[in-house]
Amino acid sequence: MRIVIAGGHGQIALRLERLLAARGDEVAGIIRKPEQADALRQLGAEPVVLDLESASVEEVAEQLRGADAAVFAAGAGPGSGAARKETVDKAAAVLFADAAVRAGVRRFVVVSSMGADPAHEGDEVFDVYQRAKGEADAYVRGLDSLDWTILRPGMLTDEAGTGLIRLEAHTGRGPVPRDDVAAVLAELVENAATTGLTLELISGSVPVSVAVKSVAGN
Repeated sequence: MRIVIAGGHGQIALRLERLLAARGDEVAGIIRKPEQADALRQLGAEPVVLDLESASVEEVAEQLRGADAAVFAAGAGPGSGAARKETVDKAAAVLFADAAVRAGVRRFVVVSSMGADPAHEGDEVFDVYQRAKGEADAYVRGLDSLDWTILRPGMLTDEAGTGLIRLEAHTGRGPVPRDDVAAVLAELVENAATTGLTLELISGSVPVSVAVKSVAGN
């Protein structure tokens, strides 16, 4: 498969790129800064320098043409203010989805956030973030041209992955290593039977591949 990842230098994306390249997929990661390119190349991924906060739909679609799947893993990051939650976590997600539609890429996986909700109330930065992610998710769900799956991990940690997870429509809150989030994404990308599902993810007792097949109904 050829898979294009938005937010290609993010902590989850870098792990995902390593996994996909290792299994023989052709991987491209969209990055904002040219100096991030070598990190992707070292993992076997192709760096694409493109700023999703200023690019047009057509510019993004050009990078998606010929891809089998697209993954939105971009985020403004914990140190950013409310404005960038709107421009990255919401607007860039909408842009990437529109570009996938234009490019004819049906398989579309989103890394969202547990608790994301377009009706989330509050004015703190985290409130804006949860609302922005929720609005982006709602937009993607409304696109019939995409075979979408939305993944909502719990509290992300840098501990080594165990490969044992809980993946359900509602898991309740809990931690999950970024390694395991990437492993789940790698499975979701190629399992189109999870289309139309919004899934929560925390650490658990079920192997990744078994959990993904279970929610996919196979």
